[in-house]
Amino acid sequence: MAAVRRPRRRAWPGGHWWSGGWLLGLGVLVLLWLAGLGWFAASGGAVAALPAHADGIVVLTGGAGRVELGLKLLEQGRADRLLISGVGPAATFAELVHRAGVDPALAPRVTLGRAAHSTRGNAAETAEWANTWAISSLLVVTSYYHMPRAMAEMRRSLPGVALYPVPVVPPDGVPLRLLVAEYSKFLAAELGLSRFSGREDLSEPADKKDAG
Repeated sequence: MAAVRRPRRRAWPGGHWWSGGWLLGLGVLVLLWLAGLGWFAASGGAVAALPAHADGIVVLTGGAGRVELGLKLLEQGRADRLLISGVGPAATFAELVHRAGVDPALAPRVTLGRAAHSTRGNAAETAEWANTWAISSLLVVTSYYHMPRAMAEMRRSLPGVALYPVPVVPPDGVPLRLLVAEYSKFLAAELGLSRFSGREDLSEPADKKDAG
């Protein structure tokens, strides 16, 4: 009985080239992503030249030392008013000033914002507050790894306000997974994709104890 000859499969034209080009492109994307992550990790802690005095300060809660620094800057006369955005429902001004070791007489110049649950929400809350108080220059206080994303959202929401980053650097460093998560969220914010997410700040430290 004669053996049945199966038809030979025809190679896809240029298949080897296409496969190699795809792998090369993927490698380039990975390298670009890693380079961006390195830039992100290094740039977040950069401190811009701060003005001698600004109209306001905003603190984005979610990490240790942020609220304390914002209150101390206000006490030092670096700005007229302070917004603490994203304050927990149980936090009180008395508790915050006690922890920061500043004068409770600052109370009339401090607003506790409780509406924000995300970085995009922080920016919206800040824009409303800035409009109320005619703020044209603003010190932005948050953790260094959160600063690039915070600034991206702030620039979008406050186009006419001069923004000055004041990063807080955790003394014990930051886990790599947190940097990676924040970098991914920063890219999404730069592309304007954060508007499709809700309470997205899952990469923030779970304890919002500095603000309730």
